[in-house]
Amino acid sequence: MTSLTDSAAWQALIRHYESLQASKTSLAALIESQKDRLARCAVALDGLTLNYALNLATGETIDLLTQLAQQRGVEEWRERMFAGQPVNSTENRAVLHTALRAKDDASIMANGRDVMPDILATRHRMGKFVEGVRAGNIKSATGRPFRNIVNIGIGGSDLGPRLATQALAASASGPQVHFVANADAWELSSLLTKLDPESALFVIVSKTFTTQETLLNANLARDWLAESLGENAIQQQAVAVSSNVDKALEFGIGPDKIFPMWDWVGGRYSLWSSVGIGIALSLGMELYGKLLAGAAAMDEHFRTAELSRNMPCLMAMLGIWQHNFCGTAPARAILPYSERLRDLPRYLQQLEMESNGKSITREAMPVETLTVPVIFGECGTVGQHSFHQALHQGTQVVPVEMVGIVNDDLGHPENHRTLLSNMVAQAVALAFGQECGATPFDTYPGNRPCTILTLDRLDPYRLGLLLALYEHKVFVQGIIWGINSFDQPGVELGKRLARELAEPSKANSGTSRPDLAFLASLYKTVSPEE
Repeated sequence: MTSLTDSAAWQALIRHYESLQASKTSLAALIESQKDRLARCAVALDGLTLNYALNLATGETIDLLTQLAQQRGVEEWRERMFAGQPVNSTENRAVLHTALRAKDDASIMANGRDVMPDILATRHRMGKFVEGVRAGNIKSATGRPFRNIVNIGIGGSDLGPRLATQALAASASGPQVHFVANADAWELSSLLTKLDPESALFVIVSKTFTTQETLLNANLARDWLAESLGENAIQQQAVAVSSNVDKALEFGIGPDKIFPMWDWVGGRYSLWSSVGIGIALSLGMELYGKLLAGAAAMDEHFRTAELSRNMPCLMAMLGIWQHNFCGTAPARAILPYSERLRDLPRYLQQLEMESNGKSITREAMPVETLTVPVIFGECGTVGQHSFHQALHQGTQVVPVEMVGIVNDDLGHPENHRTLLSNMVAQAVALAFGQECGATPFDTYPGNRPCTILTLDRLDPYRLGLLLALYEHKVFVQGIIWGINSFDQPGVELGKRLARELAEPSKANSGTSRPDLAFLASLYKTVSPEE
C-alpha cells in the first residue's frame, strides 16, 4: 500500500485545504451560502443524529475524505473485523465485541469456531443470576436480599459500566450500583462505611484476575466481609468476571458465580459482555438487552451505509480532517449537555487514547502524521464557567463535540430548555465569533469547529447507538492512520516498573539498568520510612 501521506487522496486534501485558505472560506461564509446546510450535513439513525454543519467542510471535502478512507482499505478492514479475522495484528486476535450484541440467530466465526453459542450461554447464565438477585431469590450469607452492588475493576472493567449505569439511572429499578477503581484505599473504604455487609454484593472484574489495583480493593472487600460475616461470606457475596477461573476460585468465589471473558474482546470494548453485569443488575435484563440492540443497530449501519453517509466514518474522517489538515490543536473537547453523561469524556479518553495513542504502524514503522488528540471535557453548562474561555478566545483552535438530549424526560422543562439553548448558543458562538466587540477584549475569532450529536431520549437503546458509534469511529481512524487500535502496550512499562519495587534487591543490586537504580532512589524520597 502507498504510504499514507503519499497517497493521492492525502495529497488532494492538502491542496483542497490550501484552496479553502486561499479563498478565505470561513464557517460563517459556508453557512450563509448554503441555506440547506443544516439538513445537508445531518445523518440520523433511530433517534441519534449527527450534524457536522459547523465544521469547515464542503461537499468536496467529504468526497476527498471518502476517497482517503477507501484508499486506506477501511471497507476491507471493516469486513475483516466483522468476519472474525485477526485484525488485532500484534496479538493475533479477532476483535468481536460486535458479536456480543449480535442477534441470537447469528453465526460468527473466530479461530475456526462459532462464538455465538458461548455468548448466548453466558448471557443466559448472567440473566438468571441478575433476575435472581433483583427478585431477592439470590441472597447474602445471612439470607438478606442484596441492596448494594459494588463493582471493583479498573479501565474498561470500570469506565464503560460506570458510564452506562450512571447515564441510565432514571431507568434503574434494581439495587444501587457503586463503582470502585482507584488503588487509593479511600475510594473503597469510604464507601464501605455507608454499606451494610449483610446486603452488599461485590462484582470483581479482571480478565486475568491479577490486576494490581483490582485485587488490592478485592482483598479489602473480602476482609471487610470476613470481619462481619465470617471467612466464607465471600462465596455468597462476590461475583467474578474473568478468564482466569483458577485464580477466582483461589480467591474464594464460588464456581457458579464466575462469568467468562474472552480474548477477542478488549477491556475498553467489554461492557457488552459479562463485564456489564452491574448495568444489568441496575436495569434488568430487558433494558440491558435494549442497550445491546442499540449497539447492534449501529453495527449494521456502520457495516452497510456508504462511507459518505456513514456516521462512524464521517466522525472519523472529520477528526482526521481537523487534526491532520486544518492545523487545529492536538486536542478535542467532549461536551455532554447532560449531567447523566458526565463520565462520557472519561470513557472516551480510554476508548480513543488507549486505542489510537500509538506512534508505530501495524508494519512496525513510525507513523507519518499526528494520531489521536488529547481528549478532555466536562458537562455543559459547567464547562462554560471554566475552560470555554480558551475554546472561544485561546490561541489554539480546539474542535468540539457536543452531545445533547432533545426531549425532557425529567419533568423540568425550564432546566432542559436552558441546557439546549446554551448548547446551541455555544456552538454558534464558536463558529461565527464576533469581530467588533465594544473593546478589543470582546472580540471572538470564531471559525472554530463543532460537531453536534443529539439523542431523542437518553434511554438504553440510544445510549447503545452512541457508544457503538464512538467505537467504530476509533476503528476507522486507526485504519486510516495505519495503526492497531486493539492493543495497548504503552500501559505496561510503568506497571512493570512499579512491580520492580516489590523486589528491592533487584533495584539495589548494582544493576546496569540506570532506570531501576533511579526508581529505587526516587521511591525513597516519596515513601514513608520503614
